[in-house]
Amino acid sequence: MLPTEELCEFSILDAAMDDRPDKPEEACGVFGVFSPGDKETAKLAYFGLFALQHRGQESAGIATFDDDGNVHLHKDMGLVSQVFNDTILATLPGSMAVGHTRYSTTGSSRVVNAQPAVVKTSKGPLALAHNGNLVNTAILQAELLARKHSLLTTTDSEMVAVAIGEAVEDGADWTEAIVMACKRAIGAFSLVIGTPGALYGTRDSSGVRPLVIGVLPRESNLEPMRYVLASETCGLDIIGASYVREVEPGELVCITAEGITSLRWTGTLDRKLCIFEMIYFARPDSLVNDETLYTYRMRIGRQLARESTVDADIVIAVPDSGVPAAIGFSQESGIPYAEGLIKNRYVGRTFIQPTQSMREAGIRMKLNPLKDVLKGKRVIIVDDSIVRGTTSRKIVKALRDAGATEVHMRISSPPVTHPCFYGIDTDSQDHLIGATKTVEEIGKQIGADSLGYLSLMGMLETTHQDTGHFCSACFDGKYPIEIPEVLKRSKLMLETAGV
Repeated sequence: MLPTEELCEFSILDAAMDDRPDKPEEACGVFGVFSPGDKETAKLAYFGLFALQHRGQESAGIATFDDDGNVHLHKDMGLVSQVFNDTILATLPGSMAVGHTRYSTTGSSRVVNAQPAVVKTSKGPLALAHNGNLVNTAILQAELLARKHSLLTTTDSEMVAVAIGEAVEDGADWTEAIVMACKRAIGAFSLVIGTPGALYGTRDSSGVRPLVIGVLPRESNLEPMRYVLASETCGLDIIGASYVREVEPGELVCITAEGITSLRWTGTLDRKLCIFEMIYFARPDSLVNDETLYTYRMRIGRQLARESTVDADIVIAVPDSGVPAAIGFSQESGIPYAEGLIKNRYVGRTFIQPTQSMREAGIRMKLNPLKDVLKGKRVIIVDDSIVRGTTSRKIVKALRDAGATEVHMRISSPPVTHPCFYGIDTDSQDHLIGATKTVEEIGKQIGADSLGYLSLMGMLETTHQDTGHFCSACFDGKYPIEIPEVLKRSKLMLETAGV
């Protein structure tokens, strides 16, 4: 097998913040399309990734397969709209495409680590896009290096791709090879994999990260079915595809010109969708359990009001992620909802830092308070989470500076007390304010008149699903997939965690 081909500070309130946002950072977005006879699937992939941009703003890539089984790849650092244009998309012909938008969790922030990962084998190339994080990366890397494989990147995604290629070279067909690699990979993964003539999608046996199936419309029943795989249903909506179902945990779907087939590659099934997908990561217009996440987020806002209301004049949100919960809180409490913060949605990533005098003047790059709305008001502000408290402190101060007489912060999730090992980039436990301080202490640190969090059971029961079907490890430390000791020690305060 040939080695992988080497092809080609986010501010929250102001630029004086810490280098990283005070949120769990994004998972990745994966996308795949199989459209026989269509020579421009790269454009479909482009728009699919555009809809999944919220899942990663570091890099983007698309690999296409032409009718001869050749792969065409373009990937680079930046947003989807920065990486691709009409000229570049024209260099990516083929009726099948695999796309990826990335926020790094393993592997440094370099273009070589951008995805899809492409590996050449004697049976043709494969292109792999991965959302999630393996917990046995070091073991898998050592196994592959022992067999003299060349690894050009530091990503677990490339290692899975190389493991598939290794199995192919050992005589397995593509389906067998993917199953073999999945059984070697321990952790969270949703994969979209392109091979000559087939598009595959699979999830780990717990289904920590999402993956859905859609179909594109056909002009007649005589045309072959055209399938789409995406991290979320919003990736289907943008290209006019209809949602069919999710890929089940431990399921491998294979899409060819003959249609779609499915097999279960694991005998164990322990459904554990990441609850943060419900609260924050997935777009509010995406469907989970046959309803939009906007609806769920409004419900948790209502539940938050039942658990932790307070006398106030208005309810406002930290836009945009706090808006549905704030509306639900307002509806349940009867306190009017208002816009108190205006978000500049065009900020994105910036490497230009303001001068010290600009910092002192209080430059606000992303959120700006409405003074006439806030002046003289007792304000409840709703957000989805607090990780380190840095942003919350600045927001509370900005509201007071704008004339709010009281600021009560309400969070539509429990305190984040544990880091994630499954594809969300969180700080080590000692940097998580919920792990080191009580709720009262956090409230004092951020300068709020009061602070209230949604309860763990309130969050889970409001899903209207089996509460055991979610991973809530960042709130309760109950990791559904075993974490190696060395990895635990890299992020957990073992004495505090009782490990």
